Amino acid sequence: MPIVTLTTDWNSEDYFVGLFKGKILSRCIDINIVDITHRVNAFNTSQAAFIIRNSYIHFPPGTIHVVFVNSEPSDKNPFLLVKANRHFFIGTDNGIFDLIINEEPEFIMKININNDFTSYNSYSAFDVFSNTVCDLAEGKDLSLLGEPVKDYQRRTPIRPTIDESVITGRVIYIDSFMNAITNITRELFERVGMSRPFEIYVQSKHYRITSINRFYHESPVGELLAIFNSAGLLEIAINSGNVAGLLNLDANSTIRVEFKDKK
Repeated sequence: MPIVTLTTDWNSEDYFVGLFKGKILSRCIDINIVDITHRVNAFNTSQAAFIIRNSYIHFPPGTIHVVFVNSEPSDKNPFLLVKANRHFFIGTDNGIFDLIINEEPEFIMKININNDFTSYNSYSAFDVFSNTVCDLAEGKDLSLLGEPVKDYQRRTPIRPTIDESVITGRVIYIDSFMNAITNITRELFERVGMSRPFEIYVQSKHYRITSINRFYHESPVGELLAIFNSAGLLEIAINSGNVAGLLNLDANSTIRVEFKDKK
């Protein structure tokens, strides 16, 4: 049974969810539709990309991932079908594919080229995306789905700045527990740190962390902590607390790691 995931900036109660699922199931009933999330902030492609990038790899190869975030098309932002890492992605060419996919794609197609763009409107994605899902699920020849193109819009993700003893990173995502996930990877932390003592400063030197937890509960309730999460990213949290709210953290808040010479 083909698997389709759905990530949107709607909410789960919006009729758009039922509308799109109904369009798919009316044509190809033998399909499994999985909701990744409908709680992406409106038009926030960076947030959507983070969620999809860290979830799609756990689905079976051949899964079709549909992205309805900032999905209105234009001449410069056509609908695309992208295959990468043995997965399919359907969405609008607004830069999101470059934030999701770490490797070069196997192919990129502009979907539905036979339709005159002047016939499109703000809601064309419902028909185009559902038809493309069913074409893929039914094993239709990929060459019939659209026109191959060489590339999609590129967006450079925010990366930490590094010198010999300092990593300056950013919060890139606030999770459902209001923990602050940064763009500092475990690999980068260990490579720059070389097992040296360190201090992690959250926003300013007033909030300081000097160890990495393996478990949240290692720290007392209400205490600030750092941990590497399931995606291998440095996360700032408060045990049983709301670190984003208490410390006024959001995407782009600064997290600084300073490594000290061993005594």
